[in-house]
Amino acid sequence: MTSKTLDHFLQENLEDLKSRGLYNEIDPLQGANGPVITINGKKLVNLSSNNYLGLATDERLKKVAIEAVKEYGVGAGAVRTINGTLDLHVKLEEKLAKFKGTEAAIAYQSGFNCNMAAISAVMDKNDAILSDELNHASIIDGCRLSKAKIIRFGHSDMEDLRAKAKEAKESGQYNKIMIITDGVFSMDGDVCKLPEIVEIAEEFDIMTYVDDAHGSGVLGKGAGTVKHFGLSDKVDFQMGTLSKAIGVVGGYVAGTQNLIDWLKVRSRPFLFSTSLTPADVTACTEALDLIMNSTELQDNMWENSRYLKEELTKLGFDIGNSETPITPVIIGEEQATQDFSKRLYEEGVYAKSIVFPTVPRGTGRVRNMPSAAHTKEMLDQAIAAYEKVGKEMGII
Repeated sequence: MTSKTLDHFLQENLEDLKSRGLYNEIDPLQGANGPVITINGKKLVNLSSNNYLGLATDERLKKVAIEAVKEYGVGAGAVRTINGTLDLHVKLEEKLAKFKGTEAAIAYQSGFNCNMAAISAVMDKNDAILSDELNHASIIDGCRLSKAKIIRFGHSDMEDLRAKAKEAKESGQYNKIMIITDGVFSMDGDVCKLPEIVEIAEEFDIMTYVDDAHGSGVLGKGAGTVKHFGLSDKVDFQMGTLSKAIGVVGGYVAGTQNLIDWLKVRSRPFLFSTSLTPADVTACTEALDLIMNSTELQDNMWENSRYLKEELTKLGFDIGNSETPITPVIIGEEQATQDFSKRLYEEGVYAKSIVFPTVPRGTGRVRNMPSAAHTKEMLDQAIAAYEKVGKEMGII
């Protein structure tokens, strides 16, 4: 029998979330997470996946993953530091370093793990972190875990960042200071002002950390936000995921050999969690090869992104100021946003609503993620549904 205190807490708070339109329903997929998905037997154009390049269902990745399972088994069998490091992991990390233009790289089980691991392995209670106010939850949690002083600066506000960097440096109370930013901000699709961030960091001798989860495979001909700005030799930590554009699962941090050597002996998710599976590692390596050797998938993704943005704007929707394929349709009020998403579902389009606390209250949006795998016909179907629902609800 469970605790009455727990039962009361859960019941009261679940009902509260549901009454305010903040309770998120999970819809299991019946089959692969491709450009068209099936939920409860209904086929839907899928605009909610982070599978930017369509690699999650790519036949080439499936083939090498199956071969890896046959040769290496389904699991790595141990943590990396005991005997869970396969030659496959070494190959992936060498490929990642080449991909990101750094001396070395380290792979983790998820992007969330990367931020929990790397920030707390380097920063401590005697340090300070300057963090963009719209940084991802995993950055926030990684900062908290480090026990460093967290100093938030206004979103992409370089005057605010410079003032706070100057104040932190001149106070003399911190051993180390780090600036952390997302490369691409996942809710609005805008890109960080990396050249200005690097300039400020150099002026005050501050470390730089870029979470490029949504930039890797998308910007910089696939190599990410740091490469996009030509700053591969100026950023101390390049973090990214292997689960979005790369299409598989996992994450990585790229940087100097000394940094990676330190993370291998001091970052807890690396030390205490079983390593990525052979199939995943092999599929990730294959995906990186495809991205590094051709821009075809990126070109398709950007063309689909441009088309969707243009058509939604023509209809009169507010799509914010996205500079990437991430295309928010901003509705505003939470319940209206949820209702809009449900109506799209009924019209054959899967585009999830995103509301508080993921985004600020009153800025609810339906987020669209066009990929290289979408056809123009699929996008046209989605656009027609948007027009119908938008007019029906009085949004356009």
